[in-house]
Parts: sequence; structure tokens; C-alpha cells
Amino acid sequence: MAHHTHSHDHEEPEAGRVHESVDDDVDARDDWARRRRKGIPTDKQLLVVACMDERIPVEEALGLQLGDAQVFRNAGGKVTDDVIRSAALTTQFFDTTEIIVVNHTDCGMMSASDEDVVAGMEAAVDDIDDVPLDPSLPDLNVGDHSLAEWIRMTDDIDEACEAQVEYLREHELIPDDVTVHGYVYEVESGHLRRPGERVAERVNERV
Repeated sequence: MAHHTHSHDHEEPEAGRVHESVDDDVDARDDWARRRRKGIPTDKQLLVVACMDERIPVEEALGLQLGDAQVFRNAGGKVTDDVIRSAALTTQFFDTTEIIVVNHTDCGMMSASDEDVVAGMEAAVDDIDDVPLDPSLPDLNVGDHSLAEWIRMTDDIDEACEAQVEYLREHELIPDDVTVHGYVYEVESGHLRRPGERVAERVNERV
């Protein structure tokens, strides 16, 4: 089994200095294995929040390699409480300085109506109000909010992306100096675009 050591590219060691090359490799492996305990941030000091959709090659789309970023994926790439929890921890304690949200076209969160999703959830259990939303907090429920609000279906992916970015930028647990940006990954083209900038529409419209 190969182990990723994230060390520099090896060059032919000079005569009488082979030990230096070995020591460099040992130190690099130690840094990789214990980077959290040593306070070493991700290589790009980056957190990515993305949809769990299998068609989004997050690292490839953003030009990232193993070690560059922490990646949080969930249904719809939504900034849920657990995203805030993770983002607050990594920005305040792991030296992360940038967050990128990646949503995408043809998202499953746009594939059904709120009513259909709620009906399906309610049909799966005897009483949806008795279902704990966090197994570690058995008394947690949606309270006065609706199940549809908890699921957070999407009508417009561009608006949804901008909303996730704004929520992160404004949240009191995310430091003000952390930069937050959002992009929409087009599954039909295999490229990222900024929200609202639909190139296919512009190039096919009369000026």
C-alpha cells in the first residue's frame, strides 16, 4: 500500500550527503502524519463545501491535490449547521483562510418539489416529529420549522450558491478575514462558472 508523504521531488543525493535526503523524507512523512498536532494547515489553507453528487470532480475542477484542502460534501452543497461547525473549527484553529462553495447544474435538490420530498419522508416513518435529526442529540427536532425547510430543496442553483456564500460571509463564527467565494459546476460542460454567468445563454442570444 502506497503512503502519501507529500515530500518534495527527490533529486540524486550528493556524495557524502545521502543522510540529508533520508532525513528530509523522514521529516516530510512526520509532518504529513502529524500535521494537525504540529499546527500545519492544509497546503492551500482552504475549505471546500460541495454537493455530494458523484459527477463533480471537486479536486480536478479546482486544480487541487491531496493535502491542499479540506472538503465537506453533502446533499446540495448546503451550508448546514454541521458545515458551520466544521468551518468555524478549521478557520479558527487550523489556519484556514479561504472557503469555496461548489454547487452544480442538474442538482438532485432541484429534482422534486418540496411537497413530494416531505411526503416521501413522512411515509418512511410513523411520526416525523419523533425522529431525532442528530443521533448524538436524541431530543433535537426541527421545532417550529417545517421538514421542507430542514431538507432545503433548491429552485435556482445560482441563487442557492450565492445564498450559501452570503451565509458563510455573514456568520458570526466565521472570522471576517476569511474569504468566501462560490461557483457553479456545469455537469454538461465540465467547467466552473460564477453564479449568474451563464455563458451558454449569452453566446446564443442576439446582442
